[in-house]
Amino acid sequence: MILTDKIDPIPMLPRWYRIRRRQDELPNIVTFELEEADNSNRLLFSCGQFNMLYVFGVGEIPISISGDPDHPEQMVHTIRAVGNVSNALCGMQPGAVLGVRGPFGRPWPLDQAEGKDLLLIAGGLGLAPLRSVMHYVSAHRQNFGRVTLLYGARTPEDILYRVDCERWRARLDLDVVVTVDRASERWRGSVGVVPKLIGRAFFEPLNTLAFVCGPEIMMRFVVNELERCGVPCEQIYISMERNMKCAIGHCGHCQYGPTFVCKDGPVLSYIRVRDLLFKREI
Repeated sequence: MILTDKIDPIPMLPRWYRIRRRQDELPNIVTFELEEADNSNRLLFSCGQFNMLYVFGVGEIPISISGDPDHPEQMVHTIRAVGNVSNALCGMQPGAVLGVRGPFGRPWPLDQAEGKDLLLIAGGLGLAPLRSVMHYVSAHRQNFGRVTLLYGARTPEDILYRVDCERWRARLDLDVVVTVDRASERWRGSVGVVPKLIGRAFFEPLNTLAFVCGPEIMMRFVVNELERCGVPCEQIYISMERNMKCAIGHCGHCQYGPTFVCKDGPVLSYIRVRDLLFKREI
């Protein structure tokens, strides 16, 4: 079953979650597996949604849900330490308690992808919002055509979810290609930016849905290449990132033209934001 949008009935009130497991992915990136601290009703979520994570006395930030939607009891988040709240989060250890509000936002349209080829394109930490899609697709493989993941990192040392990537690559029913901008002497994989992989991938353009997440400059080149390869604009979806405060479209911090990324996104049809995506400083 593909879940629809799920929003907590009291969206401004956080629930208490305890860190069950901590995985240090990279020197500044940590993945947490959270469990409910008060045994309340679990939060159901859809692939592509996000939560607001709250650190007592510090603040809260939006973080994509990276776990398996078929197992909502394991709430998984991957966090990069870049600011006050994210640094505080990355310093927390198993057993620590934090607040969780959500889930929020519109998910990836997996219902529209059933029976079609699915092309997932990620750059850097942009793999985190697509990890839940890979979990879902792997468990419901019969519902989709050819499934391809194209993932780009700066260097081999910057590859996120290395164990997951190896497991996905080992499956014969998934096409997974990892590329790096700068290779080390021991690297035997692809070298180059991720948009260059699109022309070499196998998919039927008119029967493909493309899900794209990464730095905006990367997404601009990716959607250009997808269009060049014949994928219709209305079949391309991107996950946007903006400064979110309320997460329910009231404060306006995440406004992107007429769109509020928190409630109209973060997953948006490319055709909806095509004109804005190529304008600087929006």
